[in-house]
This record gives sequence, structure tokens and C-alpha cells, in this order.
Amino acid sequence: MKKTHNIYIHVPFCIKKCNYCAFFSHACTNTNWDDYENKIINEIGYWGKKLEKTTVPTIFFGGGTPSLMPVKTFARIISEIRKNFNVSDNAEITIESNPKTLDNNKLTEFCEIGMNRLSIGVQSFNDEKLKFLGRIHNANDAMILIENASKHKIRVSCDFIYGLPDETVDDVIHTCEQINQIGITHCSMYELTIEPDTPFSTMKLNMPDNATMATMYTAIGGTLNLPRYEVSNYATNGYECRHNQNVWDGEPYIGIGTGAAGRIFMNGTWYEQMGGGALFQEISNHDRAVERIITGMRTTRGTRIDSDIEKILNLEFAKSHPDMLVFHGDRISTTDSGILVLDDLIEKLVK
Repeated sequence: MKKTHNIYIHVPFCIKKCNYCAFFSHACTNTNWDDYENKIINEIGYWGKKLEKTTVPTIFFGGGTPSLMPVKTFARIISEIRKNFNVSDNAEITIESNPKTLDNNKLTEFCEIGMNRLSIGVQSFNDEKLKFLGRIHNANDAMILIENASKHKIRVSCDFIYGLPDETVDDVIHTCEQINQIGITHCSMYELTIEPDTPFSTMKLNMPDNATMATMYTAIGGTLNLPRYEVSNYATNGYECRHNQNVWDGEPYIGIGTGAAGRIFMNGTWYEQMGGGALFQEISNHDRAVERIITGMRTTRGTRIDSDIEKILNLEFAKSHPDMLVFHGDRISTTDSGILVLDDLIEKLVK
């Protein structure tokens, strides 16, 4: 029962919903943080007992806008995690943030409590694009937070969105050059996707075509001074997000908070946990192996081939497409050509 579990905590509150956002979150100006805090503490206690104080290498606060959390709420949650789990001495503790919601004083207090990695939702360095996306911050707000976080000598990641209506390849290259100039050591570059039931879904947007999007993606890889380690993630070696790497590699993780998902491993059995809380159901080794192929193949290190993966992997297809797929050690991954058609490859990889 002592198998390591990572922890994801969902903070579903925002000042306002962004125009592209389909995540589980609420625009809320009067959040009852005491009620939220108590519910999270109850879930932590439940899983601490259920998993017999399993070891925790990473804790990730996602949202929503976790940087809206009062410092005392963050402090109590971290304290309860330490009481109920065996938190590794070098545990990675990440908070996602909006630049408008985190000043230097609050940042300092978060760091003193244990946060050692900050994920900043920059999205763009262009104020007009930020307004179009529905962001509450401007480019200067983002730059101030990046500078403040750098002074604290914590690991900093920045999210960006590309492929906006009428955006060009040169625009994307310019953003990458700005990232290089600032010296960011980790960034996530997400292609704008129009999701149902979002403000963007009701607009007739002139989106770049697939060929242009593919050219933008290739341009990012060719311009950033950071190696890609996952489809949308780039980092200086050693600055990768350990939490996401563990999840992509198929390690167990606990989802805490309404809207959180998890994959629990108890007594040799995998369980799917949806929506946070104590609700979970058994998931077959076959289905869990499929999930591991889907997430692992998005990364440059690929999927580790163990007995469960071997049972469902179409080795004949993989070996006959060396231009798309490669084997290295006990792993299989895509080539640069393969990553561009990843969805199609995965369909053919799974028996």
C-alpha cells in the first residue's frame, strides 16, 4: 500500500471566466474560503487513512485560479497534507497563478509555506490579445510577477496560447523570441482550441487553418531556446514539471477538490477517481494501459513498455514505421514527424 501517490488539488474559483475556458471553475467575487478549506481537509484525511500515509513526491494546485487562495488556506492545506502523508523532503509544490492576483508580499508568504514552483498564466505579451482572450491582467502585470518570482529563486513556468484568429507564424515566432530574451526556463505553448459552451464557441472566429497551425508548432520548436519534453511543454533540462511528468508516465495521483480527477493504486488494483472526494471505481489493467500510452506518447521519453503495455501494443505496426516511432531501452516514443500525427498513431498502436 506504500506506493507513491502524487496529489492534485483543484481550486475552482476565478475572478472571471476567460473566453476560451472549458475547465471546471466559477467566476466568484465572494468565495467562502473556510467552507472550501474544510472540504479539502476532509478529503485529505480520508485519503491519508485510505492509502496508509503513502509517500507524496509532488503537490499541484490547479484551477481555476489557485493564487486567489488566502495564505492561511494554503498553509492549512499544506500542514494537513504533511500530517496525513509522507511528503518527500524535495517535494515539488506548484501553484498556478494569474498575474493580477499575486503581489510580491503574497508570493513571499506562499514561498515561506513551501511553494517552490509557480506556474504563471501569461498567455500573451500583447495587451490586445489578452483582452480578446478575456484575461484580467496585462503584459506588464505578467512581467512584474515573472521578475518577482525569479528573485525568490523558485522554479517558474509560463503558459502561452497561440493560433488566435488572424495570428501569423511570424507573430508566434516573435512571442518565442520574447520568451528567449526574458530567459524563461519552462513554458507551455497551447494551441487555441474552441471548446463548446465557451464565449468563443458562439463567435464566428477566423481561425488559422490546420496547415498554418502545424507550421506554427514547428516554428515554436525551431525558435525557443528550450527543448520540448512533451507535446506542448518546453524546459531547460532539470526544470521540467515533475508532477506532470509523473502523471504522464502513469504514476498514481490523488485528485482532491470538486472537479479533480485521480488514478489511485491500492492493493494491486487501479481505481478511477472522478470529481474529487471519496468516489472511485475500479479500472481494468487494459484501460489503464491505454491511458498510459495516450499520455506517455505525448512526451519525448515516451511510454515505458511493461507487461500490461506489451499486451495491447501493436509491435508489428510500431516496428514497420521507424520514421514515426522509435524504441529506446524499455520505452517507445515518436519521432519529430510522428508527433505531428500523434492521434492517428495512437489509434494504430493500441490493439
